[in-house]
Amino acid sequence: MSDNPMRASLAELVGTFVLVFIGSGAVVVARLNGVVVPALAHGLVLAALIYTYGHISGGQFNSAVTLSLFVGGKQDGGQTLRFIIMQFIGAILAAWVLSIVIPYNDVEFMAGFLGDNAFNFGQTTGVLTTNHIGQALLLEGILTFLLVSAVYQAAVYGKAGNMAGLAIGLTLCACILAGGALTGASLNPARTLGPALVAGDLSYVPAYLVGIFAGGIVGGLFHSRVLGSQED
Repeated sequence: MSDNPMRASLAELVGTFVLVFIGSGAVVVARLNGVVVPALAHGLVLAALIYTYGHISGGQFNSAVTLSLFVGGKQDGGQTLRFIIMQFIGAILAAWVLSIVIPYNDVEFMAGFLGDNAFNFGQTTGVLTTNHIGQALLLEGILTFLLVSAVYQAAVYGKAGNMAGLAIGLTLCACILAGGALTGASLNPARTLGPALVAGDLSYVPAYLVGIFAGGIVGGLFHSRVLGSQED
């Protein structure tokens, strides 16, 4: 990882931008192709981003992962705060740029593009979001715990070697396949907030943030204090 805080923070901003831009775009077309498309898009782009920027920032691109590393004693508070701020900025910029690229205000175009499917801004929502927010919160927390588990064991403790990026990307892909239709399977506070802001609907965001951050914290504590490496 780079010892230059500015370079590392910028890498997190750019990486999160790419993750949210690609992921949100895949969710827009998921109305036509199903949950497999966003699952593959998120998983593949995250794996690629880890290999691309991992040597600079560690390749986090997720505020829950970043917080989990802090509570697990793997990085300091200053870096954690910088990364989280940059991740949220990157996510908001990505959602805003995507809203410009896709002509949402052109009713005729959107109708021809999606047909009877309602268009969206790539929000991380599902069938549980509206009327079962407690269950959505719990599922997001569990799935985030699973993602953090992969980050710790595959990357932090180096158990997957050069395959760590692929292991983490495949974990995210599997989580979205399992929970995408239910909650959107965000697992990432920045990924949730960016599109929600652009869509103008923040009603579900606080519950999602609680669930996702809680999953990250529990995962960080569990894998650092219970399943930590023997060296630690």
